[in-house]
Amino acid sequence: MIVIALVLAWLGLCAGSFVNALVWRLHEQQAGKTANGKQKKATSNLSILKGRSMCPDCKHTLAWYDLIPLFSWLALGRKCRYCKKTISVQYPLVELIAGLVFAGSYLLWPLSVHIDGQWLLLSMWLAAAVGLLALAVYDLRWMLLPNRIIYPTLFVAATGRAGYIVFFDNRPLRAVGLWMASILVASGVFYLLYMASQGKWIGFGDVRLGLITGTLLAKPQYSLLMIFIASVLGSLVAMPDLIRRKKTLASRLPYGPFLIAATLIVMLWGESLLNHYKTWMGIN
Repeated sequence: MIVIALVLAWLGLCAGSFVNALVWRLHEQQAGKTANGKQKKATSNLSILKGRSMCPDCKHTLAWYDLIPLFSWLALGRKCRYCKKTISVQYPLVELIAGLVFAGSYLLWPLSVHIDGQWLLLSMWLAAAVGLLALAVYDLRWMLLPNRIIYPTLFVAATGRAGYIVFFDNRPLRAVGLWMASILVASGVFYLLYMASQGKWIGFGDVRLGLITGTLLAKPQYSLLMIFIASVLGSLVAMPDLIRRKKTLASRLPYGPFLIAATLIVMLWGESLLNHYKTWMGIN
């Protein structure tokens, strides 16, 4: 178990490095477009699949030894080898978070990964977690949840969920019904808020994000719990600035990262939290 966790931790570090590159390249590609959507500068070096890794400041192509997740940042003293500009702490932090998510998800998975196709659900979650982390970083930096990340992540989540239902679920029709109900809660609540406020309270990206979180959680009660936890996390983060009057209730706050963090919590501890709630309320 420890060996597998260590391997997953390393894969997570590599996934975090990919997330950093993906987020930066997507934003640079978008910044390189004119108002009518046409490209105003060459972006061959910004290709997700073909572009070489480069320093975001001096654009120097990086060698393999500059790209070892976490360790290169430490070895270089947090500075680019070529231009000596400080490398943002975002890069090692995202890598570390991804490593912890990969290893922690395996160690804390609610059921044994060796039974009932749980290995498929865990694999689906880890693959989708890469996209979710990219969405969280992008939303934190630029207050946007790009469709170019949302739709591939949704495809991964939906493919994994469908595969589990087809090959491992003993009651597939019931599972599909719960899945659709979960999406209705996770996405539908935000759709209603979006329509009621004409986009002032919440962005449509959160509606699309609900398609992913609803698919991953696959039970309406889990989606409700996710929304509740995300609201609590958002309130805790916003409260100090509201008290100090640095922000008002009308201030914008990226909500995607809270929904994503809450999804992680529910994926790993959702059933335990619901059981504790039922015990506390005296519900059998």
